[in-house]
Amino acid sequence: MVSDLVLSGAWGFLGGFALVIGAIFGYYFKIPPRMVAGVMAFGSGVLLSAVSFELLDEAYQLGGLPHLGSGFLIGAVIFTLTNLYLSRRGAKHRKRSQRPADFEGNGAAIAAGSVIDGIPESIALGLTMIGGTGVSTATMVAVFLSNIPEGLSSSAGMKKDGWKAFRVFILWFVIAIITGLSSILGFTVFQYLPTPVTAVALALAAGGILAMLVDTMIPEAFSQAPKLAGLITAVGFTISFILSKLY
Repeated sequence: MVSDLVLSGAWGFLGGFALVIGAIFGYYFKIPPRMVAGVMAFGSGVLLSAVSFELLDEAYQLGGLPHLGSGFLIGAVIFTLTNLYLSRRGAKHRKRSQRPADFEGNGAAIAAGSVIDGIPESIALGLTMIGGTGVSTATMVAVFLSNIPEGLSSSAGMKKDGWKAFRVFILWFVIAIITGLSSILGFTVFQYLPTPVTAVALALAAGGILAMLVDTMIPEAFSQAPKLAGLITAVGFTISFILSKLY
């Protein structure tokens, strides 16, 4: 039990630490916007596959269509309303490397938005460990690969907004710790609750992730690479699907 608890936190932290890795590249290296958009599109495809064939499939097996549908929509609504509020507070373009000239970012809102983006993913990681089967490899890879472009794109934008390196990296490191704690929460709390509740939680996390992709990551990918974003997203989706079947 203790080892699984530690592992759930470690997997969640590892997924969040990809933000730090992306931040290093985004802050210190001048990466072409189209390349950033391509990586963002790939990460979006990977997460889309994980939502479809890992989280929602598991939610369906555990609770059936009613629990899947209700949890999925609730998750999407919660994320959308929260994102709408934070966007109005100054976090609208938090994932963009090329910020609009009139963008006035709010550091607290950007940080809060980044936390909200990562919580559904990390809770989902913890949920996949319930039952003693270990973390879902496909979901772990999806979260890690999608967080690298998020940290890369956001940190490049933060640098343009005047953020110092120490402030940027501390932000992402704290978020990585929060994702680790969220994964522990997903693993510890829901394994003692009825199976239908776990099904709703999985679907809720999936709904939040999908809303996040459409609201933030996919627009960034399309804005810089409109002709290739769809193809790259499909490649990411395909690779993630293959991983879900192999492991």
